[in-house]
Amino acid sequence: MINIPEILEDILYELKSIGVLPILVGGCVRDSLLNLPSKDYDIELFNVDSFEKVEKSLKKFGRVKEVGRSFGVILLTAQEYSFDFALARIEKKIDKGHKGFEVDTSASLSYKEAALRRDFTINSIGYDYFEKRFLDPYKGIKDLENKILRHIKDETFIEDALRVYRAVQFCSRFNLKLDFNTQKLCKKMVKTEEFKTLPKERIFEEFKKLFLKSEKPSLGFNLLKELGILDYFPELKALVGCIQDKEYHPEGDVWIHTLMSLDEMVKIKTGEQYRDLYLFYAVLCHDFGKPFCTKEINGRITSHKHEALGVEPAISFLSKITSEKKFIEKIIPLIKNHLAPFQLYKAHSSLKAVKRLSLKCNIEDLCLVCLADCKGRTIPNKEKCDEAVKWLLEKAVEMNISNEALKPFVQGRDLITLGMKPSKEFKEILDYALNLQIDEELQKDEILERVKKRFKIE
Repeated sequence: MINIPEILEDILYELKSIGVLPILVGGCVRDSLLNLPSKDYDIELFNVDSFEKVEKSLKKFGRVKEVGRSFGVILLTAQEYSFDFALARIEKKIDKGHKGFEVDTSASLSYKEAALRRDFTINSIGYDYFEKRFLDPYKGIKDLENKILRHIKDETFIEDALRVYRAVQFCSRFNLKLDFNTQKLCKKMVKTEEFKTLPKERIFEEFKKLFLKSEKPSLGFNLLKELGILDYFPELKALVGCIQDKEYHPEGDVWIHTLMSLDEMVKIKTGEQYRDLYLFYAVLCHDFGKPFCTKEINGRITSHKHEALGVEPAISFLSKITSEKKFIEKIIPLIKNHLAPFQLYKAHSSLKAVKRLSLKCNIEDLCLVCLADCKGRTIPNKEKCDEAVKWLLEKAVEMNISNEALKPFVQGRDLITLGMKPSKEFKEILDYALNLQIDEELQKDEILERVKKRFKIE
């Protein structure tokens, strides 16, 4: 049996009362078989070919929204749950892109016919709540038991190139092995024009699931490499074979280290999805600068200034998968400063240095990235990772700057109060004031007096 929310039981009985056969499908069925919780439920409707009478019944339970009426899909939000209702249908590819399908809904469709449009066998399993039985025309339950990810049919699978990315994130999330024939098909799809022109927003969503729902994101990234997808992300591909000093990185090249760091990030997630996502990307991109500066000098491998050199390739990579500038802006300072926690710790730096670091990036975020970076290797003394991060965090918390930048005592409005008019000189004056605050630990009144004297303000 599949346990479902009480409100969904009521909805299913309501649909049955008007002659509709509702079948639970997709992720909620798969996740139930894997003993994983689910808050999103997909229900496919049989014995009906339009939403007219269905919609009236659904409105009794919550807010109904049309998210794809042309595809036969509506969304019901009820309590804390989200329910997708779709008419049983078959799809035929008639044009490019994920919207280029002709949809045929029919009340007479069988479950096997309707399930043929799905991507993988593990997603084609249905559940008849009233008969308490699974509908499994393509042996998805057996594939789940054998931990195999297998596509259903060549002709339908290739109709959406995004399914290659979906294969990657499913294998990563559920620790599945990609079926040999599915892998061959994916490799062919990677070389198609449609794969090259996939909308970045759709790719971003698959990466998001890979990061936030995988216990070992490294499985997915190794599959990206096997399938040839790294050809589209040269910033990632450059990490493969980029050598590192064996004393600090006995695990191998930058690619191996990066994947180990991603797996470490899973262990220290914050639980805030947006935040965790940009932290994962910061970890993924943190060593993008190494291929540009790695050298062997006197028998030692060095990568001087790789933090700063990683900024440009990181922006290039991130721009290929998202247009959200604020998201990218969260990540770049973490890449640029990812060595700072250890540098300050080893140097026993003063509070002044910690204050200045807070002006460059969020110190708590930086510590998480640093921790994943440090532990994502096979060094024997990993306890030093926690020591360095703890030291920096304690200093930052002490000054209330662990999650926000140091607040300048003197701001532009204070200069206006002194009778000045906004000008280019403001930046120089404010920088001078902030240096007095940090280096000499002066209070606001003292700083303003020094400012007036230095810049001859009457």
